[in-house]
Amino acid sequence: MLQHKVAVVTGAGSGIGRDIAFKLAAAGASTVVADIDEAGGRRTMEQIEANGGTASFLRVDVSRAEDHAALVNEAQQRFGGLHVAVNNAGIGGPSAPMGEYPLDGWEQVIGINLTGVFLAMRHQLPAMQAAGGGSIINMASILGQVGFRDSCAYVAAKHGVLGLTRNAALEYAASGIRVNAVGPGFIRTPMVENNLDADTLRALADAHPIGRLGEPAEVAELVLWLASDKASFVTGSYYPVDGGYLAQ
Repeated sequence: MLQHKVAVVTGAGSGIGRDIAFKLAAAGASTVVADIDEAGGRRTMEQIEANGGTASFLRVDVSRAEDHAALVNEAQQRFGGLHVAVNNAGIGGPSAPMGEYPLDGWEQVIGINLTGVFLAMRHQLPAMQAAGGGSIINMASILGQVGFRDSCAYVAAKHGVLGLTRNAALEYAASGIRVNAVGPGFIRTPMVENNLDADTLRALADAHPIGRLGEPAEVAELVLWLASDKASFVTGSYYPVDGGYLAQ
């Protein structure tokens, strides 16, 4: 499905990003695994290689423009170009009402979750033009569509990701570059499970009409489709993977 393609995935050291990297590599893409967590990123790369795929790892802080430049350069120099980019890296940030929200927490969440996506596309888009086209998938959230108490920075950032996605889709459609966003509900990842107690996890599961949390592989399946030519007429769109959360 993705033979002779080159992909980059940020936040691929665990959770959703790891499963996305596995799916893209299994579909034939040479995959650059990017994460600020070097140990986790290298584990992802090693598992891809152990399963017969082709991968490299680069430590990336997505809030830094120079790290995005290095990531695109890695894809081009090591594998010959860039055709697929999944901008998945993100953090949850502090939990507090807006009137009490810590300023440093706001800056960190916006810097990683929103500016990080802008910086990624700022470097990826010219590289994809040079390659003759490609597909960018930005990881938004159900909270790119609705609010969530005590999470103003995260909600604002994910709403912003949808705006960036739509604008880039309009600007680069004529260059053969498709840009879409995916909106997971609450997914069973280390970030969720390690930061929430059992009662909160049960309450979140119950908030989804399907009655459970999602799995990373369920998000990765949609990303794989958007990355492939099977989604050749799809751009500027937002796809929830949320067990019915937004239908309520």
